[in-house]
Amino acid sequence: MSEIKKVEYWRWTESNWKNPEIPDWHGKLITVGVDIGSTSTQAVIMADGQLYAYANMRTGNNSPDSAINAINWAMKDTGLTLEDLDYTIGTGYGRVNVPFANKNITEITCHARGGNFIYGPTVRTILDMGGQDCKAIHCGEKGNVTSFMMNDKCAAGTGRGMEVIAQLLGVSVEDIGDMSFDIDEEPEPVSSTCVIFAKSEATKLMRTGWTKEKVLAAYCHAMALRVCRLLERNGMELDFAITGGIAKNKGVTKRIEQIMGVKALQPTYDTQLAGAIGAALIGKELVEKKRAKEAAAK
Repeated sequence: MSEIKKVEYWRWTESNWKNPEIPDWHGKLITVGVDIGSTSTQAVIMADGQLYAYANMRTGNNSPDSAINAINWAMKDTGLTLEDLDYTIGTGYGRVNVPFANKNITEITCHARGGNFIYGPTVRTILDMGGQDCKAIHCGEKGNVTSFMMNDKCAAGTGRGMEVIAQLLGVSVEDIGDMSFDIDEEPEPVSSTCVIFAKSEATKLMRTGWTKEKVLAAYCHAMALRVCRLLERNGMELDFAITGGIAKNKGVTKRIEQIMGVKALQPTYDTQLAGAIGAALIGKELVEKKRAKEAAAK
């Protein structure tokens, strides 16, 4: 009897990419950012401050292995090896476990810098919605952090929480945004975004006749309300942008815009890359400062 394979509705599409406009990296300053999050890992390779290649994949059980797997996938078909990397910075909750990193830096600093790269110098408020927490970050025109606040490390209102709900309802996590608007009218938010309580509440609502779309709308609404309270506590200053995996879920982002009465900037790159991009750019600055200092000393 053949084994029935369980469908992993929570699984999002992993990806890698190489910039076709940079045919050759030789002679360029190669810096790398590796962002190990609770649910995903990104490795970004920059050549003279330009995005050259990246990989975005699921974080495994072992952070060092996740870092190595991500950089190897990012380097695929580039001809690069670890020895060719001029400087690497680790960031994210697993930042101290990047075995080939020269330095590790907090994800708040890196997301501000990466958000500046993705959205431009006008961004002043960045909402980073990651796998296990959310951060509201104020930054200056060069991507420097001026203030920040974060919620407690809990799956509530995060990417991990959304994955759990997707699996519970048997809905692809990538379809949640569209489905949450396929409703006649906006329902009241679920009473809690705590994953344990939300799962129980969602199950009860389905038993009373709620559609999956209505349950998803109620959960997205509750998640948006939760992060908006974080934004309000830290203060909202335009321009506003969202980074992290949940930035791809319009079921949450559109509701945040409605609640806050603002329009978020549209990204030019994958929003999950912000931390790794910021890390790679900071690495570039560190190398250039060191080289300038050495040249001045001669």
